[in-house]
Amino acid sequence: MKRSFFILSLLLLMACSKSDTDSLRYEQEVHLKNIKQLTFGGDNAEAYWSYDNTKLVFQSNNPAWGTECDQIYYMDAEEQEPGFEAPIISTGLGRTTCSYFLPDETIVYGSTHLADISCPEVPERGPGGAYVWPIYEGYDIFRANLDGEIIDTLTTTPGYDAEATVSPDGSKIVFTSMRTGDLELFIMDVDGSNVTQITDELGYDGGAFFSPDGKQLIFRASRPKTDEEIEKYTSLLAEGLVEPTDMELFIVNVDGTGMKQITNLGNANWAPYFHPSGEKIIFSSNHNSTRGFPFNLFMINPDGTGLEQITFDDTFDSFPMFSHDGKKLVFSSNRNNGGTRATNIFIADWVH
Repeated sequence: MKRSFFILSLLLLMACSKSDTDSLRYEQEVHLKNIKQLTFGGDNAEAYWSYDNTKLVFQSNNPAWGTECDQIYYMDAEEQEPGFEAPIISTGLGRTTCSYFLPDETIVYGSTHLADISCPEVPERGPGGAYVWPIYEGYDIFRANLDGEIIDTLTTTPGYDAEATVSPDGSKIVFTSMRTGDLELFIMDVDGSNVTQITDELGYDGGAFFSPDGKQLIFRASRPKTDEEIEKYTSLLAEGLVEPTDMELFIVNVDGTGMKQITNLGNANWAPYFHPSGEKIIFSSNHNSTRGFPFNLFMINPDGTGLEQITFDDTFDSFPMFSHDGKKLVFSSNRNNGGTRATNIFIADWVH
């Protein structure tokens, strides 16, 4: 009897330990294990790995950290405790977006602080209550060190310049710009020189990342075709807005050739990122939704085949990035937020 009781107790303890280990993971999330929460409260998103996989740079609007709108922070890529405060990299002025590590652990990010030190106004929803993104014309791209010192101002042209990410060898930066009158992709050297336009088709081209071999870009794009769609897109853009509710994923060579659309799922497909093997692309999508949510992570082959769902949250999972060794995944999620609107950053071991 005592032996049976001991075995039963041991089994219950093992079950509880497994439950604790996997408490942030849904049962269907077979590619993830040991999920850990890194931020607690506010809006935290777009966390990207340092080249040595030890740090994460991200944007946050956390009232507990004294922010009024998104600023850039970094933290060690390990489990944090509630109440910690990450070191700030950006100036604390204006609004920031889309930060990314270079190999030397300097950071590139977009900021409006030169145009206005105040937080720019968040736009109201568009016609019919449609969700819209602001394209603030004050955005430029800066390079800073981890102490927050701005080393270089990489763009100075009028209009939106943001969404910068860095090539695997650290020599090139891809970004989105309004300098031609539409939201197109450009590539420049890390010092801001040798700017080359990559895309030129009407629509929003953004959120681009290099392939692991540095030869291609994966990005999100809207492609208005009908007169009504074109009128809607151009009129919103004239107001500094885009409606990101109809986007698909595209791949293009870094010289602008070989453009191909790899999803045709409907709704919003975005935040794509290559697995370091180059054989898979992870992204966020609400294509299964009829009400805008949930967003979950999916994986697809570069030729558009083999669609597989990765996360199964009931609200929002997005901004995935693999560590450079492919062993971990970082992403942003509304899970475990106690029913609030908080979006937090999580890391998980990746299971092939």
